[in-house]
Amino acid sequence: MLLKDERDELCGIGRRLAGTGLVTGSAGNVSVRSGDLVAVTPGGMMLDRMAPADCPVVDMSARLVEGERAPSSETPMHLALYEATPAAAIVHTHSTYGAVVATTMSELPPIHYNTLLLGGVVRVAEYATYGTPELAENVRAAMAGGKRAALMANHGGVAIGRDLDEAFENARLLEWLCGVYVRAKTIGEPRVLTDEELARVVERGLTPPEFPRVT
Repeated sequence: MLLKDERDELCGIGRRLAGTGLVTGSAGNVSVRSGDLVAVTPGGMMLDRMAPADCPVVDMSARLVEGERAPSSETPMHLALYEATPAAAIVHTHSTYGAVVATTMSELPPIHYNTLLLGGVVRVAEYATYGTPELAENVRAAMAGGKRAALMANHGGVAIGRDLDEAFENARLLEWLCGVYVRAKTIGEPRVLTDEELARVVERGLTPPEFPRVT
């Protein structure tokens, strides 16, 4: 089986996503890259019920290399991000607070210094129908400049990482930040950190971990 370990990991992350409420049912998708091959969750299947053989393997042109099931409809978005970033794993969620912010705002402001771990202000990609090249391009633009996460208008969120564990944790951090913002709005206007305040945090060493160099 091609990418057996990676497909095993996809199943584990799928269970964690469902268990933490970051996805419901068959919503959301996950992928991991190894060289020029990508293992991705299948379309239309609950992420906590997958077996490794359910996860197809595609190449960077989206050609099915191995697997009986069709790849997720969002595979074009995953491949676009692999082309544009050094990511080795991607997690796309339909989390509640992420969807709320993505439905109402053009960006998630830095209401907490841990925003820096996602590359700073989180942009909301312009709306486009799911699974389309337009959405893939909009998300790629929202992730430009070293971002580790983005929101997708009227849709959900996406996070990248050096591996699946890191992509999952970035997705979880994104949802936490969105939750803090939404809850803060119920009692007042959230205080947004200034560029100077964020710069001081960077001086203390809080920055995203570097992606490995590609040789």
